[in-house]
Amino acid sequence: MKQFYGMSQRGNLDEALQGLYQPQFIMLFSNNDQFERHVAELEKRFPGVPSIGCIGMSYRTGVVERGVGVVAFSDGVTAAANVLEGASTMPVKYIHRLEQDMQTVGGSQRDTVCIDFCAGNDACVLTTINTVLRKRGISLMGGTGDQGQVSANGRIYQDAVAYGLVRNQNGRVKTYKENIYHQYGDYRFVASNTDRANYILGSLNGKPAKQVYQDILHVSDREILTRTFQNPFGKLNGDDTCIISIKDIHGSALACFRQVNDSDVLILLELGDYRATVQDTIRQICHDFPRRSAIFSVNCLFRYKLFSERGYMQDYLRDMAALGNHAGFVGYGEHYNNRFVNQSMTCVVFE
Repeated sequence: MKQFYGMSQRGNLDEALQGLYQPQFIMLFSNNDQFERHVAELEKRFPGVPSIGCIGMSYRTGVVERGVGVVAFSDGVTAAANVLEGASTMPVKYIHRLEQDMQTVGGSQRDTVCIDFCAGNDACVLTTINTVLRKRGISLMGGTGDQGQVSANGRIYQDAVAYGLVRNQNGRVKTYKENIYHQYGDYRFVASNTDRANYILGSLNGKPAKQVYQDILHVSDREILTRTFQNPFGKLNGDDTCIISIKDIHGSALACFRQVNDSDVLILLELGDYRATVQDTIRQICHDFPRRSAIFSVNCLFRYKLFSERGYMQDYLRDMAALGNHAGFVGYGEHYNNRFVNQSMTCVVFE
């Protein structure tokens, strides 16, 4: 298979599509002002080709912040794209679409991946999708777009998740998740007074969440929202840790980018040697895939901000480019199988 990446910093879709011929699956990353027009233009240019899209930044060797980016697969993939509506209420109502697409694409754990762009309520959406994917052991990776909108096959949807099922006809696929954080101290908290709908974390071990965070890290109210780059929370999930970013202060509580439930067990995390972690990921991918056709990734907005502030973003993209044809987009939350995480990177590698 082949992966195409095209972009236009000024938002010219024709410029971004230069050199793209006979795509079999397309992903669109546009800006808020031009999203609707770009979705319609893309469908007109490649009618009937499975496509999904969202509002967000894309990248290969550089980041497109306000323009348009296109990632497309060709020459050896079978794909289907669709949408599950009612993400905040009952996405399972539309699960038959995914079941039918699974039948059409076929595939297995070895050669098929699901890529999704979500408009919100990610945790519920991922649980719903996983009920179908797990029957064949198919992995999922993706992320959250901006402005609560996604597209599928030339149409724009709100309160929905757009997905693409992609089968590699010429080899394997595998998904990865990268975590650049590790546990800070031996703190362990039980969450309570949570508001699931608004992602509010009220109390930790019976004390106001904001006070607990400030007492441990000795930070002011103003510093909390930037300190989450260095010290987010983590939710224990078996042997894995799901990162939870702080979004805002809500009285004595903390608003997060990910849902926290009463009785969830949380820990505090700290930033590790991210350069070394990235190199470990690259080595692991090279070990698993001596021959690579493409790598598509989702990097969290907070990782993008952290790497940019520390002068590492261009080095990061250059390091990932050493793997081969690497492209991706900046998300507001990352998806890995049935897990919704923050401040992480997820990717899929095609043999």
